[in-house]
Amino acid sequence: MSNGRKYLLALPLVAAAFLVVGLWTGVYFARSDRHAAAREKLDMVFDIIGQSYVDPVDFDSLVELAIPEMLANLDPHSAYIPASERVAANRDLEGSFYGIGIQFQMMNDTLYILEVISGGAAEEAGILPGDRIIEVDGTNIAGTGVSTDKVFGMLRGPENTQVQVKVKRNSSPKPLTFDLTRGVVPVSPIDASYIINDSIGFIRLGKFSENTYEEFLNTLAQLRYDGASSYIIDLRGNGGGYMNPAVLVANEFFGPSNIIVMTKGRDMTDNNVLFSDGIGDFTKEKVVVLVDEFTASSSEIFAGAIQDNDRGLIIGRRTFGKGLVQRAFELPDSSEFRLTVQRYYTPSGRCIQKTYTPGHKNEYDTEILDRYDRGEIFSADSLKVDSTLIFYTGTGRPVYGGGGIIPDIFVPSDTTGVTSYYIKVANAGLLRKFAYEYADLNRDRLNESRDTGELLAQLPSDQILLQSFVNYASTKGHIAPRWYYINISAPLIVNQIKALIARDIVGMDGYFEIVNAVDPVVMEAINQLQSGGADFPLTDKN
Repeated sequence: MSNGRKYLLALPLVAAAFLVVGLWTGVYFARSDRHAAAREKLDMVFDIIGQSYVDPVDFDSLVELAIPEMLANLDPHSAYIPASERVAANRDLEGSFYGIGIQFQMMNDTLYILEVISGGAAEEAGILPGDRIIEVDGTNIAGTGVSTDKVFGMLRGPENTQVQVKVKRNSSPKPLTFDLTRGVVPVSPIDASYIINDSIGFIRLGKFSENTYEEFLNTLAQLRYDGASSYIIDLRGNGGGYMNPAVLVANEFFGPSNIIVMTKGRDMTDNNVLFSDGIGDFTKEKVVVLVDEFTASSSEIFAGAIQDNDRGLIIGRRTFGKGLVQRAFELPDSSEFRLTVQRYYTPSGRCIQKTYTPGHKNEYDTEILDRYDRGEIFSADSLKVDSTLIFYTGTGRPVYGGGGIIPDIFVPSDTTGVTSYYIKVANAGLLRKFAYEYADLNRDRLNESRDTGELLAQLPSDQILLQSFVNYASTKGHIAPRWYYINISAPLIVNQIKALIARDIVGMDGYFEIVNAVDPVVMEAINQLQSGGADFPLTDKN
């Protein structure tokens, strides 16, 4: 075939390509024309500033200031993230990262290792809980005021890169040096899980991240293997995360064709309804979900699906009310902005998002404090529902809109034992410091404990523990003993110390075993599961 023939055959393709590009460009500019006047005005302001302002102007810095202000006037959750902060902003929702495999806490300007993650470089090298890292790659980090973020940056890095840490250990007269190779460190979204009694499994779910579904499913399966036939899922303090893991987790508890969540935006063609597929492995077990005012976003999707489908019981306090869906848009300098594009709705049609006034983010952020001020956190009678926003579940149970998920059973915030003395020692971090030092001094003996029960049996009496702490708070924290208030707070103080010691010695499961034993929300959940109050399908008996 001649070149001329090839050229003639190609002409229609070229013409078609130009036609497509032309149509796309036309649509783009047709859309853009709506904003041409605003862009022209903004360009004019920039030009005038550049030509006439008294001092030289860094326009990049000006843009960095302008974009957040522009987004702040849309809604409370649209936000700008500079390129330098993108990694940190996404860190909590990543399923893993590269590091040495430790959980730590900065106390008294010192890095204390709380947990050594199984399979990580730190464990393989012989680093232990209770060790203190005093140097990283020759840089002293003890007593220097180094921030937690900076420590993260020093310990984390690309896979297979080297980092040297120097460690102070009580049993060693000299610091120990470890050369470590960074590797994959899993980030678990499960804060704790254990069997409360013969048949109730407890799961504390901290966030909905990339690996939440897999981790959650494995945890459910393990609890079932250990004898659980009903579950308490604790979402208190869970601020959400990704939507898809929440939908997948919810799907495990439903038969086919139950609505899990609906999303609606300005463009109706993007609206979506997500249904359960009926292949979940836990469709028969009883479920109770614990929520509070810090339960938000994806957590509210899960709680709303359980409630609106009459699948389980919601216990606690009204959730945060974050039902706006953000989509991330990357900018040329690798910064990004997250723009609200849709709203979440529960299966009954309730909008999860609470009301807000554009441009008044401070009022939005302090709305939780308003709940405390008007008594909603402490009394069900102070919770005002909008009588015009009543929705109904499949069995005809009324549920209420207006923002957030209102629980089926309200349990007020527990202030038993909270006195001025307790507030002072808690705010000063003395409970945590005392518990850590006690665990560190007695680590060899306490490490012999195989479970929380054995650990508690090795601790001194409550009175001795309390007296030791009061002396510690007086000498180390300069907080004078006030025995009238100490006696009122004694059960709370002692229980907190025991829980913190357990966290250090046997892990987070031990911490929650002790805390939950006196938690009125957990106790109400156990009561409902044992008495049949959480049997489904639920009716308005609750």
